[in-house]
Amino acid sequence: MLQPYHAVVTGSHPEYHTPNTLKALQEYVDSGGRLAYLGGNGFYWRIATSAEIPDVVEVRRAEGGIRAWAAEPGEYFQALDGGYGGLWRRNGRPPQILCGVGFSAQGLFEGSYYRRMPGAADPRAAWIFEGIDDEILGDFGLSGGGAAGFELDRADPELGRPPNAIILARSEAHQSHHVVVPEELLTHATTVTGERPWALIRADLVYFETTAGGAVFSVGSITFCGSLSHNNYQNNISRMLENVLRRFLTK
Repeated sequence: MLQPYHAVVTGSHPEYHTPNTLKALQEYVDSGGRLAYLGGNGFYWRIATSAEIPDVVEVRRAEGGIRAWAAEPGEYFQALDGGYGGLWRRNGRPPQILCGVGFSAQGLFEGSYYRRMPGAADPRAAWIFEGIDDEILGDFGLSGGGAAGFELDRADPELGRPPNAIILARSEAHQSHHVVVPEELLTHATTVTGERPWALIRADLVYFETTAGGAVFSVGSITFCGSLSHNNYQNNISRMLENVLRRFLTK
């Protein structure tokens, strides 16, 4: 049960989720909980578990997605719970529904930075930038040298991004080895959104509130946490997260 907690914070790569874990997080947010999603490529694959063999986690890499191997036709359903495997996106639960962003691009372990967007000045979210005057955010860090890199998530209203979600910042200047994930491509030059492929190589930093008084802050990048300790934690990434967590824990 997550309801007793004022806030829940993910790690940098919460990729694999069962129906129950995803349901618990969604119910927590919908009932007024506050979620800080501090990674990228989160809530991506549907996995299965069983109480009869508790040390086993099953994943079926069906149809699409960036993957180390592909399940063959006829192997898409999971043996442990009978559910259809593969991406949560193809199971009707894109990550954008829960946290406002979802997997969009991947590269080598190298980072870039975010640039503040007009949404950062929105009165609903301006407090997140208290004490931060910089336009460029996170152009430093232990993980690939920048707060936005390796695996990147973007906001997309067609995939369930809440209509009140605010894009606070967006990454840019990613290295040439970053590519769009396969599920976004129709051909080598066209995407499901109609944007050019290079435009989907980005991390969106997003904030939104729920009708029950909850809130979600999502950073959309695996390398974000690697920038927190820069300059003995005296930096714009660390200050931004401090502002968010202090508000989440006290409001």
